[in-house]
Amino acid sequence: MTSKLIKIGFIGGGKMAQAMAKGFINTGLTKGEAMTSSCHPSDALSVKAFKELGAKTTFENIEVVENSDVVVVATKPSIVPEALGDIKKKETKADKLFLSIAMGVTIKQLEKLLPHEARVMRVMPNTPALVQNAASVFVSGKNATKDDARLAKKLLQSIGTCEEVPESYLDPITALSGSGPAYVYIMIEALADGGVKMGLPRDLALRLASQTVLGAGQMVRDTMIHPGQLKDDVSSPAGSTAYGLHYLEQKGFRAAVAGAVEAATMQCRAVSSKGDK
Repeated sequence: MTSKLIKIGFIGGGKMAQAMAKGFINTGLTKGEAMTSSCHPSDALSVKAFKELGAKTTFENIEVVENSDVVVVATKPSIVPEALGDIKKKETKADKLFLSIAMGVTIKQLEKLLPHEARVMRVMPNTPALVQNAASVFVSGKNATKDDARLAKKLLQSIGTCEEVPESYLDPITALSGSGPAYVYIMIEALADGGVKMGLPRDLALRLASQTVLGAGQMVRDTMIHPGQLKDDVSSPAGSTAYGLHYLEQKGFRAAVAGAVEAATMQCRAVSSKGDK
């Protein structure tokens, strides 16, 4: 006996929406034909991407809601009030669950923009959802049920790991795991650049750099050994690793990465404060 496909809609069809949609399809929770996406008429690439998945595309947000059990709000934060405006004017059924991935838009703001009984959750995945390796979290609104939380967890665990967190954590999580892949991509590129400078072919350097980052992350996650200890385990007295680490410290590598998370968090909070006005 096959399980019922979850009808999922996306208000906004950008890269994150596409990554989530592909992840949900790849893990069998739904199919393209059970999806609906609303995209801006000028966003031809997003329309094309969802059509290639077999999804229905539309320029009407209310059509997404009417065709879906779960609605993912995936627009830019500044567009959220406009995107949800039509929905509040309509009689929205209580069986719709809204999952918002809009950065910095709070549960309170979302509930204000939607009909008063709307079931709302904030969700923060990241783009490795595309390869079922996302690091996701979610926060439940006042009308969301335990069944909603279970459904959100099921969806998010299908594309990686998932944890429920307090809403106060969302901005730093957005800055850490939401933006984090971009920081890691720069590190992979830099590692490969260093290898090329020292004589390695580019394709080999990139393969080694990406696998090195993947393996190191899995070591931390699976062993639960503090990364500082794992770092020390690689460093022999007067060895090449010790020299490399000393160079990174001289250049402020640790402070730069931590500072990037702080800067991104402050931007998330700035977006939230604008929405409260």
